[in-house]
Amino acid sequence: MTYHLLVGDYAYSSWSLRGWLLFERFGIARKQTMLDFSGRDVAGQLTDYAPARTVPTVITPEGAVVSDSLAIAEELASRHPEAGIWPGDPLARATARSLTAEMHSGFGALRSECPMGVRTAYVNTLPSDPVLADLARIEELWAHARKMCGGEGPWLCGAYSAVDAFYAPVAARIAGFSLPVEAEAAAYVAAHLADPAFRRWRAMGLVSGATLPWYAQDYEVGDWPGPKPLAAKAVEGGDAENDACPYSGKPVRDVLELDGRRFGFCNPFCRDKTVADPEAWPAFMALVTG
Repeated sequence: MTYHLLVGDYAYSSWSLRGWLLFERFGIARKQTMLDFSGRDVAGQLTDYAPARTVPTVITPEGAVVSDSLAIAEELASRHPEAGIWPGDPLARATARSLTAEMHSGFGALRSECPMGVRTAYVNTLPSDPVLADLARIEELWAHARKMCGGEGPWLCGAYSAVDAFYAPVAARIAGFSLPVEAEAAAYVAAHLADPAFRRWRAMGLVSGATLPWYAQDYEVGDWPGPKPLAAKAVEGGDAENDACPYSGKPVRDVLELDGRRFGFCNPFCRDKTVADPEAWPAFMALVTG
C-alpha cells in the first residue's frame, strides 16, 4: 500500500499545489485523486476520508488522515529523511521552517485579492495597499533567506526544499497578476515558472476541469509569463511512432503532433497535458530525443 494524495482543481487549488509538489519534487510515490471544484462542495467529496474537510489530504499507508499541508510536509520529512524535504544544514533548516510557517498562516490580502489561477495571466492590475504590504514582507523574507543561507542556485535555502514548495503558489500569484517586485524576487518567481514540476502542474491545470467563473478577475488578460511551450497539437487517428504510452505503458489510442512527428498516448488526458507543455514531461521528451 502507498500514500493516497487527494488534491483540488489543478488550475485553482494553491494549497493542493503545495502538497503535490512535496510528492512530485521529492520522488515520493502515491496514487492520486483530484476533487471537483465546480460544485464548491470539497468537504462533501471527502466524507469517505473523515475527518478531512480540505485539500490537500494524504492518507498514509497505515490509514492516518493528514489534511494540513504543513503537517503533510513534516510527516513526509519524518518518514523520508533521505529525500531532503527540509535542508540538512541547521541554519538553513530553521530559516526554511520559519518562512514556511509564516507563509502557511499569513498574507491574507494576497490570498483573497489575487487567487491563484494558472490558466490566466492579468496585466495592468491595481494591487491594494494591503497586497503591496504583503509583497513587501514576502520580498523581505526571501532576501533574508538568501542572505542567511547563501545558496548558489535559485532557491531560498540552498537546494529546493519544502519552503520553495510552499512559496510556489505565491510565485504563481505574482506572475498571474503582474504584481510589482524587485529583480531578485522576480528571478525567484521565474525559477518557479521554469521548474519542470510546476510546469507539469500547470499543464494539467490547462486541460483538466472547467474554467470556473468565480475565479475570474476584471483585468486585461495577457500572456502567461513563464517559458513558452513547444507547439504541439492533438490530431486524429492512431498512427504514432510509439506503441505504448510513455506514462502508463498501455497501448496507444490518442495522438499528438510535434514538429511533424506523431506520438501516442493511452488516453486523451495523457495526450492533452503533453500538448499543453511537452518539455515539462521527461518521459515524453525521452521519446522525442531518444
